[in-house]
Amino acid sequence: MDKLYIVIPAYNEEANIDKVIKDWYPIIEKIGNGSRLVIIDDGSKDKTYPIMQQYAKELEAFEPITKVNGGHGATVLYGYHYAINAGADYIFQTDSDGQTVPEEFMPFWEQRSSYDMLIGDRRGRQDGLSRIFVTKTLKFVLWLCFHVSIIDANTPFRLMKAATLKEQLKLVPENFNLSNVMISVIYARKKLAVKFIPVTFRPRQGGVNSINMKKIIRIGRQAVTDFRSINKNLR
Repeated sequence: MDKLYIVIPAYNEEANIDKVIKDWYPIIEKIGNGSRLVIIDDGSKDKTYPIMQQYAKELEAFEPITKVNGGHGATVLYGYHYAINAGADYIFQTDSDGQTVPEEFMPFWEQRSSYDMLIGDRRGRQDGLSRIFVTKTLKFVLWLCFHVSIIDANTPFRLMKAATLKEQLKLVPENFNLSNVMISVIYARKKLAVKFIPVTFRPRQGGVNSINMKKIIRIGRQAVTDFRSINKNLR
């Protein structure tokens, strides 16, 4: 039987974390087999981690983790390595802002054995035109840098075979900002079995997004430099 680890990074999400736990924990209960919900607090300055600790007292399969702030990409990588080391068979990653819908998970799970990665395609996303523009720009940049066309490289709704992911993580630099983007690129370049499934993407359900356009531009500039370096390794 397959063991699932749901990995969720969190930073200053005290307004959302309660609902996120309540939304995703039932899936872990349904899958069973030693599955775990793992939420990694990325050095939050609010009550995110204390709230998580309270829930962990009652929820046996919930594992709250806290670490020094390193950014979203680094926290996602931390979660992937944690799940792999814990013996996960499959790893599912989403975010802690409530934009994804847990009810859409099971169609992914039902197809897990046929693909190395199943990833959401955020059609009709509801989080603003600026975010849609960033996604389209990223798609163009990835085509220029890596000559791959990826529908939505950065979707925080992805189910991956842990054994396959373990090998690909060797190519992702430690603490890389756009780790999910790079994972999508590696899977595309290696022609691994990937399927995109349409998913709902709601507005942030509470709190304030820590990523603004200024940060996006800064990350983007650094990413182009990093992409060139990583591309040499992929060749």
